[in-house]
Amino acid sequence: MDSKLGLVAKTATPPDTTATDPTLQNRALPVPPLGQWLPLLFALIAALAVANVYFAQPLLATMAKSLEVRPGLIGMLVTMTQVGYALGLLFIVPLGDRINRKNLLIAQITLSAAALTIAGFSQHWMTLLTALFFVGLMAVVVQLVVAYAASLSTPSTRGKAVGTVTSGVVLGILLARFTSGVVADIAGWRAVYLSSAGLMLVLAGVIYKVIPSSQTLPMKGSYWTLMLSVCKLFKTETTLWVRGIFALFIFAAFSVLWTSMVLPLSAQSLSQTQIGSFGLAGIAGALAAAKAGQWADRGLGQRTTGLSLVLLIFSWLPIAYAETSLLLLLAGIVVLDFAVQAVHVTNQSLILAARPDAPSRLVGAYMCFYSAGSALGAIAATQVYSLWGWHAVCLLGAAISAAALVFWFGSRK
Repeated sequence: MDSKLGLVAKTATPPDTTATDPTLQNRALPVPPLGQWLPLLFALIAALAVANVYFAQPLLATMAKSLEVRPGLIGMLVTMTQVGYALGLLFIVPLGDRINRKNLLIAQITLSAAALTIAGFSQHWMTLLTALFFVGLMAVVVQLVVAYAASLSTPSTRGKAVGTVTSGVVLGILLARFTSGVVADIAGWRAVYLSSAGLMLVLAGVIYKVIPSSQTLPMKGSYWTLMLSVCKLFKTETTLWVRGIFALFIFAAFSVLWTSMVLPLSAQSLSQTQIGSFGLAGIAGALAAAKAGQWADRGLGQRTTGLSLVLLIFSWLPIAYAETSLLLLLAGIVVLDFAVQAVHVTNQSLILAARPDAPSRLVGAYMCFYSAGSALGAIAATQVYSLWGWHAVCLLGAAISAAALVFWFGSRK
């Protein structure tokens, strides 16, 4: 048992969901003893799965040329992936509170491999858009992993556990941009998706062999009853709404940077590998942000949020010099990624603490705000860049960040 990583086996009956949701009931199953490998494996699963959502960002210019698509429209690839992700969060992730999570993980990862294969062989714009929609839809397996880790945590270490898995998510996002650039330079952008399809099949086999089954038997009630319970969460959980709006703001700003940054860097004749390597700049900030879960466990969630939003605003100043100073851009990326992930981990820690009996439904509902922000940021960034250039993009990102800080002032109790 590794209490240091905040994951513990539970053999007792979990909180009775009927106390807060009379339409759903669940029963406990014993979980095999957990060691150090399980949270690390959860983080690895999350990293590999989430990477599929972000492979396209450093490849947009190349994909636009390959498929003969106008630069102003190429951001739709990111938007369509996020739309699929949002729908998966709403309609697939809540199933983790109803059926065996292990079986759900395997099914989603296998279907993800199929969608990635279609994307890799796509010869037409609409085919690629459709394939990436399903890539996003299946990538919500990441949030099932986060919910599983939270359900195996003690209340005093839930934030730390969420932070551990979220660090894997962040590293997957950042490394996706670097590895996709390297693979594309060597073998073309299609090889990125075909390689990932193979990795997904390997990952499904690993999960089948070593991940324990979830600790709950299927909940009573139909799928639509489960969906109704998600709607009730939106209606009754104030913490979900407040933290969800923070997520919408911060990930809109995050997407503004990462979707449009490839355009000014491509104009400087940087290779896809060089462009993708900028993702590595965010690793330091992302790893530090894992501490935010521990700060939330200590009751410092509000303070962490406010300070992080201030950093988010100021990160756009060095980022604005991307066309003249790559060093300043690197510094800005580190600060921005730290701020975004600190708020994100705090958000998840607080909403899961509010309703520990419904982790999958809560995470799915919360991440809908994330996808909405990411999709809006992606489409707005490419349009703004095509009309007014890089400095206008930075003003957009700073304005979104400032709006989040204003909301934080208004939401304080």
